Amino acid sequence: MDPGSHDPVEYMHNGDIATVSAQYSYLQSPLALVLETRTGLDQATALLDVVHSYWRTLPKDRRPRFYVHGLSLGAWSSMYATNLFRLADDPIDGAFWAGPPFPSRFWQQAQNAREPSSPWVLPIIGNGSFVRFASHFSDASQAIADWGEMRIVFLQYSSDPIVFYDPSSLWRAPPWMNEPPAEDVSKHLVFIPVVTQFQLALDMALSFGTPPGHGHAYFAQDYISPWVEVTAPADWTATDTKRLKAHCDIGYQLGCPNR
Repeated sequence: MDPGSHDPVEYMHNGDIATVSAQYSYLQSPLALVLETRTGLDQATALLDVVHSYWRTLPKDRRPRFYVHGLSLGAWSSMYATNLFRLADDPIDGAFWAGPPFPSRFWQQAQNAREPSSPWVLPIIGNGSFVRFASHFSDASQAIADWGEMRIVFLQYSSDPIVFYDPSSLWRAPPWMNEPPAEDVSKHLVFIPVVTQFQLALDMALSFGTPPGHGHAYFAQDYISPWVEVTAPADWTATDTKRLKAHCDIGYQLGCPNR
């Protein structure tokens, strides 16, 4: 559980939230990714199926809104479990996924559906009424169209190798290296066959030790605006968002956890 994500959304909704989660492994994330990949995916699918099946039995005019959320492997597993075809007849209200690992299939589909004029690290999907992307430099609030009935936001840092690692970088440049470097990516990073693969693999191993807001170190300030976009808290204003971000920033300076 990531307090940097859960605490702000609890605050936005005055604590009127029930969170359901499950531990997918006793191993550290990198080992779980390699040794217990299937376990996490199957467990998340079973959990979401149980919760969604019960939620569907509740009267539509009285049941709570339903959102799916996850960070890193939790994002991959819950994304896998959120079968949009299975949910089509009675959909959830939305999803917010942070730091989605590169093998995440739904994330890959969204990335590949981007408008060609938008950057790979911060894509624009259609008119923005269904899927939007956020980063350390963008909060997912801007789009051509208003939100539809279901809202999905991906939070991804352009310097996060867990998200943007590409196995084919052994012999060809990843898509994001064919574009001008993002704001937190060194302009000196250039593609070199084999070498780039090693660099990205090393970055993945060290990505948790980066400053907050970069690499794989997701922190509260960048969760806040996407949560506002996804859950639309009642009577919430831009001033509220600014105040909550300032509060979280003070907590970070006092030594509170980044994540």
